Amino acid sequence: MLRPTSDIEVYLYMAPVDMRKSINGLAALVENELALSPMMEVLFVFCNRGRDKIKLLYWERNGFVVWYKRLEKQRFKWPRQCESGYELRDGRDLNFLLDGLDIWRNKPHETLYFDSVS
Repeated sequence: MLRPTSDIEVYLYMAPVDMRKSINGLAALVENELALSPMMEVLFVFCNRGRDKIKLLYWERNGFVVWYKRLEKQRFKWPRQCESGYELRDGRDLNFLLDGLDIWRNKPHETLYFDSVS
């Protein structure tokens, strides 16, 4: 099971991706759309339109690795930003995303203001 560490960089490709794309197609999206090198020590994450499939692309020393996950009943929580790429804070956020948590709508309790305690 893939479990990215908290010190790895993670980039989300925001637009829906055809999951038939292989390593070369995903690497081309990284180079052409994100203007980044796919050979960086970074995880690149791609999601399909239905948000039930995710592919991760990363370079490991001497070759590419692709990791694929398909959900049977639910959907991944995906950000609504329109940018071409989005950087997650760390690998921990990716783990939350893969586990189904919505890291963008995670809101703390409402701040309350009182004039007195009684």
